[in-house]
Amino acid sequence: MPELVLELNGRTWALDPSRSYTLGRDPQGDVVIDDARVSWRHATLTWNGRSWVVTDHGSTNGTYARGLRVQQADLAPGEPVHLGNATDGPRLTVAAGATAADTGAYAGTAAPQPQPPAHGAQGAWQQGAAQSAAPAQAAPAAAPAAQPVPAQPPAPSDRQSGQWQQPAAPQGRVPHQQPPAQAAPYGEQPGPGGSGGPQGPGHGPGSPGGGAPGPAYGDRSPTTFHQVALGRVMRIGRALENELVVSDLQVSRHHAEFHATPDGRFEIRDLGSHNGTYVNGQPLAKSGTALIGAGDIVGVGHSTFRLVGDRLEEFVDTGEVSFSARHLTVTVDGGKQILRDVSFGVPEKSLVAVIGPSGSGKSTLLKALTGYRPANQGDVLYDNRNLYKQFAELRQRIGLVPQDDILHKELTVRTALKYAAKLRFPADTTAQEREARIDEVLRELKLDIHKDKKITALSGGQRKRVSVALELLTKPSLIFLDEPTSGLDPGMDRDVMQLLRGLADDGRTVLVVTHSVAELALCDKLLVMAPGGAVAYFGPPEEALNFFGYESWADVFSAFENYRDYDWAGRWKGSQHYQMYAADLDAQAPQPAQAAPVQPVRQPKPQGWGAQLLTLIRRYLSVIASDKGFMALMVILPAVLGVVSTLVSSDFGLRPGTRGPNGSAAVILLILAVGACFAGAANSVRELIKERVIYERERATGLSRSAYLMSKVIVLGLITVLQGAIIGGIGFGMRDLPEEGLVFGSSLVLLELTLPIMGLGFTAMMFGLIISSLVKTAEKTMPLLVMFAIIQVVFTGCLFFLHGQTGVNELSYLMPSRWAVAAAGATAQLNVLFPNQDDPTDTDPLWDHELGVWVFDMGILLALGVLCGLVVARLLRRHEPEVMRK
Repeated sequence: MPELVLELNGRTWALDPSRSYTLGRDPQGDVVIDDARVSWRHATLTWNGRSWVVTDHGSTNGTYARGLRVQQADLAPGEPVHLGNATDGPRLTVAAGATAADTGAYAGTAAPQPQPPAHGAQGAWQQGAAQSAAPAQAAPAAAPAAQPVPAQPPAPSDRQSGQWQQPAAPQGRVPHQQPPAQAAPYGEQPGPGGSGGPQGPGHGPGSPGGGAPGPAYGDRSPTTFHQVALGRVMRIGRALENELVVSDLQVSRHHAEFHATPDGRFEIRDLGSHNGTYVNGQPLAKSGTALIGAGDIVGVGHSTFRLVGDRLEEFVDTGEVSFSARHLTVTVDGGKQILRDVSFGVPEKSLVAVIGPSGSGKSTLLKALTGYRPANQGDVLYDNRNLYKQFAELRQRIGLVPQDDILHKELTVRTALKYAAKLRFPADTTAQEREARIDEVLRELKLDIHKDKKITALSGGQRKRVSVALELLTKPSLIFLDEPTSGLDPGMDRDVMQLLRGLADDGRTVLVVTHSVAELALCDKLLVMAPGGAVAYFGPPEEALNFFGYESWADVFSAFENYRDYDWAGRWKGSQHYQMYAADLDAQAPQPAQAAPVQPVRQPKPQGWGAQLLTLIRRYLSVIASDKGFMALMVILPAVLGVVSTLVSSDFGLRPGTRGPNGSAAVILLILAVGACFAGAANSVRELIKERVIYERERATGLSRSAYLMSKVIVLGLITVLQGAIIGGIGFGMRDLPEEGLVFGSSLVLLELTLPIMGLGFTAMMFGLIISSLVKTAEKTMPLLVMFAIIQVVFTGCLFFLHGQTGVNELSYLMPSRWAVAAAGATAQLNVLFPNQDDPTDTDPLWDHELGVWVFDMGILLALGVLCGLVVARLLRRHEPEVMRK
């Protein structure tokens, strides 16, 4: 029977065919592979009676056979299988009859290195048996006693007296084990907190200030090395023919090139990539170039490269990153602080919960941590990199699940994810690649059995899983969730928290803002916010109640409410818990460095403008088509409005042999104009507000604002113009019309009269978009819609004569109904049919029966619609990350 050989620097394993073996970074696994590209529980090896079979468990970076990603593969002699990367990932092969040099698990890395680190530092070069036997990280010998609350709050319970003993782990909860610390890169030493301990990342030269770039990944060792020869060009991309293959769907097939010039300089050139190439966190212009030197960091997707001598060090971000906030303070108008000096460090692969009473700044903190609303003071560090200064690059590695769903509920799960993947991945990804990633995420979240269901048909917990699935498409290292269990029953609450626990264990850092305290034991760390936006506690959740000296969280929150003026932050900073879990990080005050001025560059987008527009239009049409009631209303409403106008029985316009007024013509125009205004505005008045959360999230991931707006204008404009044709066709077509028109002569008078009604519906639709972009809730749209329609009635000119009314006439020029009625009135000779009762010789120049007047009226009507579009585009800027607006 052949034995399995794992080729990592010549190490081998002899495996028993009577059992299966787990592969991954989990120290409790059978074969421990300490490679950043390998998942925590990556795959399983089994003997099927004929050969060894490797089965992938939905790993992040995949398992590859013959260069293709596979779910299961036989390990045939001479055909290697790679883990985590199709070319240079850890390789599994079968060698028949070979003698094993070792048994047990060996943790290694694909990067060659001459010797293990000195001084016995545990890093990426540990012997298998030693690592397998390594004990879990020891807890402190004696946890601090609870801190007494001064006299103002109620006296704490008796639990506070004496020396507190660390409680046992909750039943059914396996303590989360951190992997051993890794060796520092060449010439660097770990900072006070290592790269992921409670104290946060080390204080490197480029950490908070953003001046010097500093370590690419804190104090983490490179994933692999690449030799750079002078005069050589090294191309980076997703395609296998590149010299540096990056297996990341956010990377273009041919993304960028490294040039080593003969004079010893090095240059990076973007190859027109979709998600961009970044130097020290700043985007290169598309197809632009930049000189790089020692210490500069080049970002391509989830990989970063750093030049060290004649070697290129590659760091693959697979989620094992630290995250910290330092001295975050947010001040609003009037100088009021709603977030006060918040500092905490999040270890890698951890689940952190943020709780606190209303008014404690939880939502403000979440916006500050994600870059949506940067803090006025302080820094957010993503593995020693300043998030605010390098947001353009790091935004691709952060997932955010708001409280509201971020998918169109009318679509099926698979269809919604398909459109999301189309928008977020580069244009050169194939449909098969996107489908494979969607299937992988659905399996990981156990949503594959619900993939063909409409999102509206799912339970609350399942809908939240779908929102998480959307964020997992791009493999973020950090995932933030805002109230994911809001409105869920206790069972679903537990399911969602267990899901987040699993996401953290699989190699991600998860931070969740929640009001639920039932499942806090699943978290690694707990951040408690006090009223006023200050930290009241940060540390293990099992020690929190003892710290406050209460038996339940209800008592803690009552104390917050009853003693809002008490200095909870001062009590926290004077405690032993603070010294253990936050003091070192808090002491590392940011020292901003003077960075070189950055030239303004348009931030790259995953798709070109046209591709985004086409995808958005197709998605919007799919949403409309899924709502049968709305489609029926789109046809019935204009038909009813057109029929109502026929109740006014009269000829419309002057015919040969007829002279004199015809007041019914003005009434007919009034009814048709109001119907077009109402139909157009009603189509759009809810569209932006109901998708605001979706837009905010997609905008942060690279959605074009103008493409989004144009998709609404095109689809809604087409619907509204067709509705205007129905209204005008019925309203004008059921009566005798003038025999001679101004534009189309005598053959198409009906079309000439209907065009102003169609244009009015379109412009009213654009006004509806303004209303939708201004309001904060959908409930406020209906009163504004009614007000808009009534104002249009007054300013049509059909109720009273507007010309000559100083102030009122000038104000009417802003109303689309004024110009639509004027254009139709010019064709119908409304100056004769509806003369000024006070002075019949005083005619309205906008109603003159002349071709130039008709063209002018229609031109102003459409110009108002274009102006509304510009206003909406400006208003949409308010609903995107503030750091992007700057």
